[in-house]
Amino acid sequence: MTTQTAFDQIFRNALLRSSATPVDIGVKGGRIAAIEPQLACEAVEVDLSGRLALPGFVDTHIHLDKACLLGRCGHNHGSVSEAIRAVAGMKKDFTVEDVYARGAKVLERAIVHGTTRMRTHVEIDPRIGLRGYEAVKALKRDHAWAIDLSLCVFPQEGLTNDPGAEELLVQALRDGGESIGGCPYMDSDPNAHLERIFDLAQEFDVDVDLHLDFDLDPSWWHLDEVCRQTERRSYQGRVAIGHVTKLSALPPERLKAATAQLANAGVAVTVLPATDLYLMGREATHNAPRGLTLAHKLVDNGVLCSVATNNVLNPFTPFGDASLLRMANFYANVAHASVSDFDTCLDLVTDLPARLMNLGDYGIKVGNPADLIVLDTKDSRFAIAELPDVVMGFKNGRQTFERPRPTLFSSRS
Repeated sequence: MTTQTAFDQIFRNALLRSSATPVDIGVKGGRIAAIEPQLACEAVEVDLSGRLALPGFVDTHIHLDKACLLGRCGHNHGSVSEAIRAVAGMKKDFTVEDVYARGAKVLERAIVHGTTRMRTHVEIDPRIGLRGYEAVKALKRDHAWAIDLSLCVFPQEGLTNDPGAEELLVQALRDGGESIGGCPYMDSDPNAHLERIFDLAQEFDVDVDLHLDFDLDPSWWHLDEVCRQTERRSYQGRVAIGHVTKLSALPPERLKAATAQLANAGVAVTVLPATDLYLMGREATHNAPRGLTLAHKLVDNGVLCSVATNNVLNPFTPFGDASLLRMANFYANVAHASVSDFDTCLDLVTDLPARLMNLGDYGIKVGNPADLIVLDTKDSRFAIAELPDVVMGFKNGRQTFERPRPTLFSSRS
């Protein structure tokens, strides 16, 4: 037993993924000051009762600005282009207040489901202007007590073919946009689109997070150009690509080559199960393809990957609750993950996306912020398998939510 006198708070009996038995976590000034068994100190105590503590889930790819649109348009959208057109038709009328209110609903659900870090993609173009950006910037400010929100600005409907979009992107980056995205398959000149996105990334020294190749035709793609730009600009470790559904359509040898290409270029992959499954393969009459890239297999071969939410209750994905634990479980089911892969599936919504976002202060480690969530399980192997409740969360040592255990009322004679 180590005696300490300088803690504000102690989390007692916390099970960590790295520890075989529960430990205590001492917190001082909102940061983790010690992790040891049986810390001796007079401080505010929170007994976790041997339950699993995690540093929080990390959502690398979500669209808060176009969430919760069900009821505003028809929803029989069977393709990416139809979904884009549906949202494009609505967003010209979006107000700052409207985007804020819809985004807040999703953020609040994400918080109580245990997300502590998030990158939201924000559309920037002449239709929406900077209204969506201003709303999400306000969401970032107003929810900082519970979640770190990072803004990735991007042109959804093209760049070289959309006069005025680049000037708005530059404005957003000057105003604090923390990363830049792109959507080359929506541009009349995809390579020029990518060239300009990388130019802006270097000019403002921000990471790149692209939407890429959202279909199942592997006869063409933009992955080669992304890797070329990444290597030419020494941007390894600072580039991510989302969806990349074409990888799911590759035969084994081509997939092996593409995997090596991604690993060598230091380009990360984000898989978005809910949207990828909803929009891929809908035209098939039988044996419908899943369109889901196998992130855990890519991880086994050296590619940094994450699993994320993407859209919630809109034409791209007309369902969702912003629960990354549920998304990881969903992914594991659809991806035929083995029980031995469950740890990696949990990594895909925790440690790996934190690396993708280059979060240097993530994790339950001495010196890091005291950000943690508590899952109602005493075996980390079961986190993916049984979807335990996330019963409480803390940000910088301050409690952000609590979910009481349900009470069963048995029948009585």
